Amino acid sequence: MNILNPAAVIGTNAWGSKAYSRAVRGSYVPDDVLMDSMREAREQDIALFDMARDYGLGKAQKMLGSFGTDGITISAKYTPFTHYRKGCVRKSLMKDLEDFGREYVDVYWLHLPTDIEDHLEEIAQLVKEGKIKHVGVSNFTLDECIRSREVLLRHGIPLYGVQNHYSIICREWEKNGLLKWCHDNGILFWGWAVLEEGLLVDPRVRKKSPMKLAFNRKVKKLAPVYDVMIDIASQRGIKVPQVAMAYCASKGVIPMTGCRKPSQVKDLADASRMKLTKEETARLESASDKVSVKIMGADIFRPFVLKERKR
Repeated sequence: MNILNPAAVIGTNAWGSKAYSRAVRGSYVPDDVLMDSMREAREQDIALFDMARDYGLGKAQKMLGSFGTDGITISAKYTPFTHYRKGCVRKSLMKDLEDFGREYVDVYWLHLPTDIEDHLEEIAQLVKEGKIKHVGVSNFTLDECIRSREVLLRHGIPLYGVQNHYSIICREWEKNGLLKWCHDNGILFWGWAVLEEGLLVDPRVRKKSPMKLAFNRKVKKLAPVYDVMIDIASQRGIKVPQVAMAYCASKGVIPMTGCRKPSQVKDLADASRMKLTKEETARLESASDKVSVKIMGADIFRPFVLKERKR
């Protein structure tokens, strides 16, 4: 798999204990099924797994390491819940590497734009030591991305990518110019929650989960979007969720979805290599604009960004 041109990314925030998985997704998937999914990802050439220390209440990364990481690409993150403290990134990364049984991570993201320069300076040092191969930023605005790129370039390190929320009903980063800026500067854009936490699926077969029940009122308003998705899926002979994945891929966004079963990995791989027509894309966007429903939202993590201290 070419990390500089990945087709898709497998999210892991639903990996974890039985209680956690049932609370988040309404069901638990055994370890052997997860390992089968990893094998399927290798076969489909999308064995790129996105991790974070808090996924699965701290268990997801340990699970991946215990399953074995040969032949897979790992994306990990540092989430600054507090202001920068010297060595904080290094300490977190070393714990990650211990979980993975690795000497380096392929991509490392600054997960929130708190104390951007201080955190990226430490990340740059870890790149020079060979512990990080590529650096990205997540949940950053356009101005914050531009600033991050400048900090990294002082060290001769390119900004690898931006990882932000993007879906049929969440296109703020396209509208405010961030997506175009990424494309113009050769920076990848990873879109997380392209299925809006499992809500952009076929409503006729949608399984219940605590997450979906929490957004039930908004789901009813999405009926016009579902109608278009179902129609496109029917015409193309694909599944309804694959329409949402293919939409992102067609817009130059690398789709990220949580895959726990081999069939889900196969669906993601197939959809990520599919291109929707301009007419199909326009129909989806028109329906989305008319309902104007916000589920996750582009700015969902902004309340966790701390006010920057003076340097």
